[in-house]
Amino acid sequence: MGMRTSEPRTARVEESLAGQRLDQALAHLFADYSRSRLQQWIREGRVRVDGRVLRAKDKVSGGERIELEADVAPRDDAKAQEIPLDILYRDEALLVVDKPVGLVVHPAAGNWEGTLQNALLHADPALAQLPRAGIVHRLDKDTSGLLVVARTPAAHKHLVAALAARQVKREYRAVVTGVPTAGGTVEAPIGRHPTLRTRMAVTHSGKSAVTHYRVLERFRHHAALQVNLETGRTHQIRVHLAHVGYPIVGDPVYAGRLRLPPGATPELVEALRAFRRQALHAHRLALAHPETGQWMEWESPVPHDMRALLDALRADRQAADP
Repeated sequence: MGMRTSEPRTARVEESLAGQRLDQALAHLFADYSRSRLQQWIREGRVRVDGRVLRAKDKVSGGERIELEADVAPRDDAKAQEIPLDILYRDEALLVVDKPVGLVVHPAAGNWEGTLQNALLHADPALAQLPRAGIVHRLDKDTSGLLVVARTPAAHKHLVAALAARQVKREYRAVVTGVPTAGGTVEAPIGRHPTLRTRMAVTHSGKSAVTHYRVLERFRHHAALQVNLETGRTHQIRVHLAHVGYPIVGDPVYAGRLRLPPGATPELVEALRAFRRQALHAHRLALAHPETGQWMEWESPVPHDMRALLDALRADRQAADP
């Protein structure tokens, strides 16, 4: 196993967590770590609340600043697995991967195996020395497309900082229900849903989040959008587009029940019923190379299932207005 290293994580206690025990609040704020692990870090003095070390059972009142020295020693439970990966680019400092639909990015409760992280550890065993095998940003399980992975500690640090400084450009393609008259920007904070723990929501106590969208093509009751992320919150595009009334087609969490447009062709009805994931694809990735500073860009074509959906929408538009 590699050397133990730690990465500082910070968070603000949401008002909705007021009155909870510190360990409960941390489990909410840092959901990617187990509660037992967080409790151990509290005991070790790795957690500071407004600069003070508290006990796990001490209550939080909301608004406190949490600093966590998270241990990122390579985890025994993330093992190398031979899973095919589409690596578009590889050099000494980084990898760019085109992630397929259905691949979870890193291990968590219920998904210790079969993830992108397991696949990366097989493709490049040296990644075991890096936090999360070099993964610096993630895509949801059923979102396809481009991810950058750091291969050295220096590249990792640089890419994490570039993401935080909004210097990594990420462009998505989405198919939404509803037809925006024009593009726009959604600026609304995102945090955990107050009652449904697996969901995110626009919430006043959440983290700032900014999404830009542009209409690429209009259909009778749907649209194809180009979406650019300024921030990278969990489920950001899915939450933001649903928030402004244009939920992503097929989104099992944020789109509500399937709405079939009146007078749709049988082919379109079939295509919409069959599309059981969010129609979202990370199409373009651009960044300054962490070592050379050279500006680099990659593109991934829209996957087959989304292309078929777009074809059905075009045919439906044509049938209605020949």
